[in-house]
This record gives sequence, structure tokens and C-alpha cells, in this order.
Amino acid sequence: MMSMKVRGGGAFSGVLVIDLTHVLNGPFGTAMLSDLGARVIKIEPPGHGDDTRTYGPFAGQTSLYFAFVNRGKESIVLNLKEDEDRKIFINMIRRADVLAENFRPGVMARLGFSYEDLAKVNPRLIYASSSGFGHTGPLADYPAYDTIVQAMSGIMDMTGFPDGPPTRVGTSLSDLLGGLYMFSGIASALYAREKTGRGTHVDIAMFDATLAFLEHGAMEFAATGRALDRIGNRHPFLAPFDLFECADGHVAICCGNDHLFAKLCGAIGRAELANDPRFLDDVSRVQNVVALRAALEVELKKAPAAYWLTNIHAAGVPIGPLLDATQALSHPQAQARNMMIEAGGLKMTGIPIKMKGYPDEPIRAPAPDLDEHGAALREEFANGPPPA
Repeated sequence: MMSMKVRGGGAFSGVLVIDLTHVLNGPFGTAMLSDLGARVIKIEPPGHGDDTRTYGPFAGQTSLYFAFVNRGKESIVLNLKEDEDRKIFINMIRRADVLAENFRPGVMARLGFSYEDLAKVNPRLIYASSSGFGHTGPLADYPAYDTIVQAMSGIMDMTGFPDGPPTRVGTSLSDLLGGLYMFSGIASALYAREKTGRGTHVDIAMFDATLAFLEHGAMEFAATGRALDRIGNRHPFLAPFDLFECADGHVAICCGNDHLFAKLCGAIGRAELANDPRFLDDVSRVQNVVALRAALEVELKKAPAAYWLTNIHAAGVPIGPLLDATQALSHPQAQARNMMIEAGGLKMTGIPIKMKGYPDEPIRAPAPDLDEHGAALREEFANGPPPA
């Protein structure tokens, strides 16, 4: 029997996850479990496996789309409609702590693998589902991709500039939030099981997850009953809190109170602006945000961004440079926080969860080839759990 890689040292060391997720949403959540020490066995369908194995961009023959969210996992191909493969799957469930899936609601039930079915096999099982709209409500069986959920959640409508169209957030936000909440739901359920001894069904919706991140849009609705207008990069309730133009680029400046605004005015050589009736307090500054921007940028455009980054920071005012993804990922802070790691010779983002006393390795196990561990896993799970 081929020896399986033993994972140890992570917060979820000893946790067995059976991973039926595919594409981005679910695999992102289970990748975090893997990063934190869980053993994650990815079950893929016959053929080309997870669809993302065929998605670009590619490094040689390897899909980065697949590699980024499947590192450290084991792969087995199972046809869950065939008796022998169903037997292997059920034996996995008998030993598993977690089952993760992101099919449309109803698919697992039609296979005979609903939560109620599998809870009979393993009452301690944490059964985690992530879908576009969840397992309840009028849209439960509605198909969804990230862009559809962004469009329907309100976040696309509130993103962009006043004179521009609704704009998708520049990453697959709804997919990633679904995976993030799946991860946190699994962690919460594992904690609860320590007290109750029982598993549960974790039901995550990308739609719910994106609504939870609306923040200012939800506040505006609660306060006024209306949607928040698109306002570009500025904050809807604080000013100055925006991206500002300098002589050679842009900087982000954020003043969360009158004290910081006065410091900013001094740093740019315009101390009198703090006493201007239009800018005396935050409410006034928000009401006069166009005039405020104009007054600040008159001075900021006189010097390069590097000058202002040094001088405004020295005054104690929050300021930051506008970086592209390459600059951000190469930044010394990202390096110090181990946010660029290597897996299978490929550079990819690390995990943001840092815990003292637990490893955060800069080199991780790669994403598996399709069915790479199939023979060994079939042998390991040919029978039920070993005697206690």
C-alpha cells in the first residue's frame, strides 16, 4: 500500500475532510482547512475531474486556477452512481469529520447522500454545503456564478463612480466569501461537536455571504430605506477618506476624525483649512466633499507621492500608496507575513490566519494530479473503520 502523507502540527491536525467541492467557492474553503493541518481528500468525477483543471492561466500544463485552491489535498476519482465507488465513499464518510460539497441543492439527495442520509452513517459528521442561494428560500435551486451573485446582492450596483456603470468587484468576491464562510462554519461546527458530540448541516449561500459584506449599503438601507449611490473610492460617511492625486500618482488618505484632519491640513501647509466653515466637522466635510478634494489636491499635486507618503505619515495621518497586485504581493510586508508561498514550484498566496505555536510553512504540498492517490485511497477505504 502506498503510504499517505501524514499531516501534523496544524490547528486541524487529525481532522479528515472529504471534499466534493469544485471550481472556486468550496475549494477555497477546504484549502484553508488543508493549510491548517486537516487531511483533505478531494473526490473528482471521471473524465477531466474538477472543471478548473482546464481553466487558465497555466504554468506549463498546470492550471493555476486549480492549483491555488487545491494545494495539499489528495485526489481520487469516484463515480458516485456506481456501486463499488459508492461503497468507497460511504466508508470514507464513516471515518470522516467533515464532508464539504457545493452542488446545487438537491443533487446530493438524488444520489442518496443528503445530510439526513449520511448522518445515519456517521452522526458526528459535519456536512457543509455552499451554494449560490442556500438550501432554503425561493431561489434555492437557482443556478449561480460569482458575477450573478454580485449583480443580485447589491454590491455591483454600489461599486463604481457616479457617472459610470455598475461595476463588478475586481475579484470573485462572492465565490471567495462563500468559501470563507464555509470554512468558518465548519470550524464553528467542529467546536460545537466537542460539547455536544453531534454533527450538523452547515448551509452557506454566496448570496448571504455577500449581503453580510455590504456594510455601508446595508447601513444606508436601514437608515433611509434607499440604496447607496455609487461614490467611487471615497467613504460615504467620512471625509477626507479617498484616493487623491499627487504630481506623479495617487495616495490613499483617511481621516476618521477632526483631529486627524487638522494634522493633514498642517502637513500639506494649509492649516487654515481646518477652520474653514465648510470643513469644520465630518458632516460638513462630507457635504462639501467636492470642494474638499479640490482644496487638498491643489497642494498634493505640487509634489510626488513619495514626498507626501513620508511627510503626511510623519504627521500621524493614515496614508498609503496605490499599489498594483505585483507591487502588493512583492511588498516586504507581504513577505514578512508569509503571504506568498510556494506549492509544487508555483508561487501563490498564503493563508492569512497566523497562530502562535502552529506552523505557517513557506513551502506547501502541491495540488494533486487527477486520481493521484486513487489506488492507495481505494485500498485504505475498501472496508469500514477499523475496530475502536
